[in-house]
Amino acid sequence: MTALHDRLRALPLARLAGIRRGIEKESLRALPGGGLALTPHPAALGSALTHPHITTDYSESQLELITGVHPTVDAALAELTEIHQATYRAMGTESGDEQLWVGSMPCGLPTDETIPLGRYGSSNVGRAKSVYRMGLGHRYGRRMQTISGIHYNWSLPGLDNDQHFALIRNFRRHAFVLLYLFGASPAVCGSFVAGRDHQLLPVPGSHGTLHMPHGTTLRMGRLGYQSEAQASLNVSCNSLESYANSLHEALTKPYPAYEKVGIRNPGGDYNQLATTLLQIENEFYGLIRPKRVIFPGERPLHALRERGVEYIEVRCMDLDPFEPVGIATPTMRFIDIFLLHCLLADSPPDTPAEVAALGRNQHRVAARGREPGLLLEQGEHTITLTDWARHLLDECVPIAEALDAAQGGEANAAALAAARALVDTPERLPSARVLAAMQQDFNGSYVQFIRAQSAATRSHLLGLPWSDAQAARYAAMALDSLAEQQRIEAADTMPFEQYRQAYLSPERLQPKRVVVAPA
Repeated sequence: MTALHDRLRALPLARLAGIRRGIEKESLRALPGGGLALTPHPAALGSALTHPHITTDYSESQLELITGVHPTVDAALAELTEIHQATYRAMGTESGDEQLWVGSMPCGLPTDETIPLGRYGSSNVGRAKSVYRMGLGHRYGRRMQTISGIHYNWSLPGLDNDQHFALIRNFRRHAFVLLYLFGASPAVCGSFVAGRDHQLLPVPGSHGTLHMPHGTTLRMGRLGYQSEAQASLNVSCNSLESYANSLHEALTKPYPAYEKVGIRNPGGDYNQLATTLLQIENEFYGLIRPKRVIFPGERPLHALRERGVEYIEVRCMDLDPFEPVGIATPTMRFIDIFLLHCLLADSPPDTPAEVAALGRNQHRVAARGREPGLLLEQGEHTITLTDWARHLLDECVPIAEALDAAQGGEANAAALAAARALVDTPERLPSARVLAAMQQDFNGSYVQFIRAQSAATRSHLLGLPWSDAQAARYAAMALDSLAEQQRIEAADTMPFEQYRQAYLSPERLQPKRVVVAPA
């Protein structure tokens, strides 16, 4: 703890005030009855390929709302709210009473092959995005890709690559705290697991709802974004080099199961972009990723190798169905505190054995996090989840105080205090509240509960003030994005297969070679 305090004291308040954050939030478009909307991406929202704030994720039915980068939590949340308002108003002009599904686990789903893939136009880059999604469907099934969450992008000025990876290692060690405190997906509609093996139990009295009685986040458990193929990666986060080398191999080495799928089917249509373990970098599923803003057409791994880590992406946050935009201000403040703790605490190198143990911890917390006395692996020993969480949150107290000194006020200390209180009152956790609300008012039905929450959220967001200037700005963005998509399509001259091969060339993953002139 002394080392953590020393590092905290060495951080100038001006640097703490320089923290930046942004949000990417996924939500399915759902019908009023709780089924998946199969309509195209609303034209009034502009181009999913080029709009700066409103796109789609896996499915044509899955919206992704993206804020800019903000110096305060309040500013980020205000923009996320505004994007939701614009989205709902545009949806209302075309899609009638469709609503954004406010749960991480999906609404009622049709057959796997009926779930529509995202469509991005006829350009090479647009076609590549759709083919990539086709590949995900072949590899993992389309249902898994309908899960939604919130990604929290975060940066602190002055960090080098080693510091970013020290943060990432500790995040992987301690992410169970976020899964426990903010997991909000303990139940799911039975259509999600139709034909799959699972250990879920029926909710008493419900028709078609399954759950884990002490579960916190099925999204981050064995039924969520998990891949047996990717589990073989064993990605080391001890350095940018070790991370990049692991990713490079996964992006360039053919994987037998995916070779059987093939690039194209007998009719000539594309099944996937590549037969490697990962088609592209985005396919690597993880709790957290090192990221870098890329240039148009640049491979993300090349950008990391060339210019280093710029920010990190937290990927383990469920949608909070009790919050209008899926995340609350105190939650965002807590993530800031938590990430600073990950940065400032000692962070020894990881090992394959530790990474495997952390994976087991993740699955325990996802499926059984609220189970009294639940034990997690901590090195050679075990410790109760609550004891470990209390210790970590106690260490966060001076961090919250330092953030408050940098930002003014006491909001960070209050957010941490609320989190510390939740450790000892598991019945107040979002996952427990979801199950309680389902059983109290909706006969145990997950779909009916989230359907009602989605309808209330829609009414709330449509009821907020909306100026003519805001309407004009988003209308202009939509038109500009459509024009930009047309420009990209008109400029294409390369056949798609040539484009695909060029983009996936291993040489494009490498940094530029530095040629040193002879002395």
